[in-house]
Amino acid sequence: MADVISKQFTPYQPKPDEEYMSKAQLEHFRSILNDWKAELSQELDRTVHTMQDEVTMFADPNDRASQESDMTLELRNRDRERKLIKKIDETLRNIEHDEYGYCEGCGIEIGLKRLEARPTATLCIDCKTLDELRERQVAK
Repeated sequence: MADVISKQFTPYQPKPDEEYMSKAQLEHFRSILNDWKAELSQELDRTVHTMQDEVTMFADPNDRASQESDMTLELRNRDRERKLIKKIDETLRNIEHDEYGYCEGCGIEIGLKRLEARPTATLCIDCKTLDELRERQVAK
């Protein structure tokens, strides 16, 4: 799935007196995000080429329907990845403007472990939990 970084990276080990979101930490996350974006972009390109190569007009309506269904599912997945690439670009801009790593809800540090698990996170775990609770209440 697109929401998971498939490439492994070494978790960041902050030095004892290191300030949160130091240059080294920002570079660590910039690298993770750029690698993730490149991986997603390659997947998008590969899908486009595969779909162009596989366009076949089947005589059998069932075969044609199956192929269209597969392509629709593939396109839906690639659309999610395209949206994720946009979010990665926004996150990279936040790094450039020194706005990365802090909760948009309350302003506290999001935390290195949470950011490594979800590098595009914009909310601390507490604000995200509250946000999800509100969503569930609205959905009822």
